[in-house]
Amino acid sequence: SIVASHFKPEFVVNVKETGKIRMVDYSDIHNLKETEIEAARFLHDGGWDASKRYFLVAANQSNKVAVVDAKEGKLAGLVDVGKIPHPGRGANFVHPKYGPVWATGHLGDDPIALIGTDPEKHKDNAWKMVQSLKGQGGGPL
Repeated sequence: SIVASHFKPEFVVNVKETGKIRMVDYSDIHNLKETEIEAARFLHDGGWDASKRYFLVAANQSNKVAVVDAKEGKLAGLVDVGKIPHPGRGANFVHPKYGPVWATGHLGDDPIALIGTDPEKHKDNAWKMVQSLKGQGGGPL
């Protein structure tokens, strides 16, 4: 996936099989600058947290979700989740116990992973799977 930062002229580029994320600064279109971030193999697609600062991307064959801090240009976290996290936008909401979370399903499986997304007010829950909900059927196919 390729998404644009909400903070600066920069793209977040997931290089799937390599497990690397590239931050591509396009402020000078004739002299692109890249920063490479190690994450987890088989990065696919993902979505922004509610603040639009953090991009959460499924590394689906690694059973992880990588969290990129688009403001700082670095990896904020690598979250262990269930088997084959869904490579989609996910959903943001405020959980009554864990605060802001990002939710995603798993391909061919029931669980819905909730990942804490507020490192300032809910530091203990940030970039962790705080809850796994039982979904219906075979996951978001």
